[in-house]
Amino acid sequence: MPRLAPILAISLALPVAMPAFAQNNGAREKSAIEKQEPASTDASADLAFGAFQRGHYLTAYAEATRLIETNKDPKAMTLVGEILVNGLGVKPDEKRAAYWYGRAAEAGDREANYALGLLHLQGRGVARDRAEAAKRFRSAAEQGHPAAAYNLALLYTEGQVVPRDVGEAIRWFTAAAEQDVADAQHTLAILYRDGDDGVPRDPAKAVQWLERAAKLDHIPAMVELGIALFNGDGIAKDEARAANLFKQAALRGNPVAQNRYARVLSAGRGTAQNSVDACLWHSLARVQTVSDPQLDRVCETLAPANREAVAKRLENWLKSASQDRS
Repeated sequence: MPRLAPILAISLALPVAMPAFAQNNGAREKSAIEKQEPASTDASADLAFGAFQRGHYLTAYAEATRLIETNKDPKAMTLVGEILVNGLGVKPDEKRAAYWYGRAAEAGDREANYALGLLHLQGRGVARDRAEAAKRFRSAAEQGHPAAAYNLALLYTEGQVVPRDVGEAIRWFTAAAEQDVADAQHTLAILYRDGDDGVPRDPAKAVQWLERAAKLDHIPAMVELGIALFNGDGIAKDEARAANLFKQAALRGNPVAQNRYARVLSAGRGTAQNSVDACLWHSLARVQTVSDPQLDRVCETLAPANREAVAKRLENWLKSASQDRS
């Protein structure tokens, strides 16, 4: 199986336990609350969800609590759980959050099922129980929750909580990918590109998913799409577009893209030949442990003044990157 991105979180503030098979490609999932429509026509519903979206969390909490008391509104219960688990304007309380997610999940709310699955995955506010997490993900996925579908697919590739089943994994990756979960699109693309685990090799289908993920600004997909374009694998060969994709991803700090961009710069393929720039990008990739003996030899032939210029530009780049992170 390809390298996989992590199980997605219900909001940016909720950390997630990473399974051993997951790799971090920077996947981000917006708050489930931001995607919901209030179930009630009560004016409190509009006030509660509107206040949450504007960051007025105490108002949101008060109005959601009122909705629960008057209507037993499951989406209001999920909203309360979201506020409590993330400590948004209130003291964090994962146990109470799990309680409200559980109440909402019993009433059929898919976002609550998903959130509760994540809590069981980590044992936050509830017992750590990966089987229960899988159950919750399945319930939410069957209701069309995209991140739950992706997480369920990951569990099928792992084969520990549920039997390993590539067909089911493909099914749920596809369900997530069709709803623009970029990590799912990227995973499907690699599966179809390589033809792993009984999946038929289909380079054209791989490129279709890479195109969609790249449009969503998925950096690894940009790199893979660039490679496909450069080689003409599943798509008409286009070295200029490939070089541009490598450059975009390289500027975002992806070391594989930095290496590929250095190569095309060195060879003058799809872009103007420039050994000095090639050595800068090669040096940046090496800082992130992506080595390339061929480019090492190219950079060793630079004139001393050019090597000094590359070293200075590398120093400035790393300093700027360090300041951006601080």
